[in-house]
Amino acid sequence: MQTLKKDIVDSAVAAGSFNTLVAAVTAAGLADTLRGAGPFTVFAPSDEAFKKVPEAALQALLADKDKLTKVLTLHVVAQKLLAKDVQNLTTAKTVEGTPLSIKLEGGTVTVHGAKVTATDIECSNGVIHVIDTVILPNN
Repeated sequence: MQTLKKDIVDSAVAAGSFNTLVAAVTAAGLADTLRGAGPFTVFAPSDEAFKKVPEAALQALLADKDKLTKVLTLHVVAQKLLAKDVQNLTTAKTVEGTPLSIKLEGGTVTVHGAKVTATDIECSNGVIHVIDTVILPNN
């Protein structure tokens, strides 16, 4: 019997290791979008990844909705890319518009320098891949 999967936001909440990401998505007003039809691929920074961002910088980011939206949309691709798909790509265009660089070296996939630590968390409207670093814009 197949059970219905949760959407990306509810899956992130249920996982328990994306509390900062869920708070940021909610603060930016993106929760409804990521609960939408999709499909989406989210390269989701874990709570541990957010701990790498200096506290003052993180608080400033959470307080600036425009910058926060830009950072969060750098983590989202508007198509469903499973791990087997990502391994064959060198870039993926984000919802923000910036192409993320993708590298496969020695069995490890990195996305814009962030190491993918878990893959293929399938959701009703896409897939989540866990990354160990928050992707920040170059400007």
